[in-house]
Amino acid sequence: MNKEIIVFKDFTFRYRTQKRPTLTDINLTLYEGEKVLIIGPSGSGKSTLAHCINGLIPNSFEGEIQGSVLIGGNNPAKAGIFGISQSVGTVMQDMDSQFIGLTVGEDIAFAMENDCIPQAAMKETVKKYADMVGVGNLLSHAPSALSGGQKQRVAIAGIMTNDADILLFDEPLANLDPATGKYAIELIDEIHQSTKKTIVLIEHRLEDVLHRPVDRIIVVGDGKILSDTTPDELLCQSVLKENGIREPLYLTAVKYSGGSIQPADHPSDIHNMSLVKQREKINGWYQSIPEPAPVVDTQELLTIQNLTYAYEKKKNVLTNVSFSIHKGEMVSIVGRNGAGKSTLSKLICGFLRPDSGTISYKGSNMAEQSIAKRAETIGLVMQNPNQMISKPMIYDEVALGLRTRGYPEEAIKEKVENVLNICGLYPFRNWPVSALSFGQKKRVTIASILVLEPEILILDEPTAGQDYRHYTEIMKFLEKLHQDIGITILMITHDMHLMLEYADRTIVISDGILVADDRPAKILTMPGIAEKANLKVTSLYYLAEACEIADATGFVESFIRYDREVNH
Repeated sequence: MNKEIIVFKDFTFRYRTQKRPTLTDINLTLYEGEKVLIIGPSGSGKSTLAHCINGLIPNSFEGEIQGSVLIGGNNPAKAGIFGISQSVGTVMQDMDSQFIGLTVGEDIAFAMENDCIPQAAMKETVKKYADMVGVGNLLSHAPSALSGGQKQRVAIAGIMTNDADILLFDEPLANLDPATGKYAIELIDEIHQSTKKTIVLIEHRLEDVLHRPVDRIIVVGDGKILSDTTPDELLCQSVLKENGIREPLYLTAVKYSGGSIQPADHPSDIHNMSLVKQREKINGWYQSIPEPAPVVDTQELLTIQNLTYAYEKKKNVLTNVSFSIHKGEMVSIVGRNGAGKSTLSKLICGFLRPDSGTISYKGSNMAEQSIAKRAETIGLVMQNPNQMISKPMIYDEVALGLRTRGYPEEAIKEKVENVLNICGLYPFRNWPVSALSFGQKKRVTIASILVLEPEILILDEPTAGQDYRHYTEIMKFLEKLHQDIGITILMITHDMHLMLEYADRTIVISDGILVADDRPAKILTMPGIAEKANLKVTSLYYLAEACEIADATGFVESFIRYDREVNH
């Protein structure tokens, strides 16, 4: 057995401002060289556990502690943040808040500069770790100019220079496109294999993390450790479902078919999982799922023709993009970071003007329409609700758009109360926005747009940073809006589950060019398209291959229909 490196004994922690403990009676030991995933729903206590490991608790976040914790043999309260940082390197979820230097090279070198390392040795070390993580050619670039994946690599290189024995990754997949997230997991695994450091991952995207093996998975819920076992053992238990954590899709399909899963089948890896006993059941279940109802054509609302745009007349961000959106559709727009998705939404809303091409609404060119005029038919909900909210009270926030348009207060009251009912916010109408959860704030921003009665709603990353339970809550709410009032929805997303489960069509943009416009299941069973747009082929595709099902697209679509029936 390797040496103990992180030890919690009867550990309880309560933040100074809270009545109840966030962590209760934690007994946990991690060993040198282990790679461990800590998983749990939002509010479960997993981030607080991370703060205990990197010394932020109790040195930055005050509270009451019972029991003990030792990190690399040191008590964080006595060692302080600096002392613990010699043992623990942290890559935070918000990487922009982690950067200090004006260039990538300076940022990687920051800790060594503080330690007065000679310049020649410092340059050699920076080059070594920059090359290891694949940013050796970016040393003169500003961190702010990098993509999300590049920023993450720079942050990893920075903590590697300190030679800490423990590397802690706080939600490393947040805000990364699927392929970049896959690369991040591969990179972390390569670092683990080559350095034998102890790796601790905090994440809720279980299937994505299991792209590479982990030694143990710690499930946290309501401030307690609910499970501490191997991935294969965990995936055969019910603890994930009971705590709103999504299991890998291929396992859900096996269970729907009536198959049973044992740890000896290696369910944590679809590529090595034993399916000999399952194939016949999976094929029979697939054949039994009814065909979908035929799609009825509806009115064409939005038409994009040969749209081209370049910032400051440099390289095109979008080039000759053309597609149509029909009334009542739910369409996802996907592609790698920087592909042009957000630029496209800004062009549609009128925040930017195209260099060439047209945007038409119900056949009429929108070129001369102001932003305010377009907002009457097209609403945009940003990724971060805090960037949209400007009023302290919920009612006032939802009423703001109507008031600026000069509606009488009586009409505003009727419209606002109606949309608050639709959004499930009426009981909170007199609450301050600050009292709401992130998901509830998201609903407020949606309500503030819906009250203006747009026909098209554009949502930028509607489920970013959400665990499965909150993700499902938001998407079922949007689906209900879609069904009840017939609103047309465009979703800009990196989330392949969202794309599969809820979208009627998917538009794929790669390097500013539209490379596919098809059914989501078809796109996620086409390795060539997935690779081109930094998407990731769904694990259901590999399950279909393993079960010798010729029509992988049909299999995925059948799974989605069945899954919807079960969950709705």
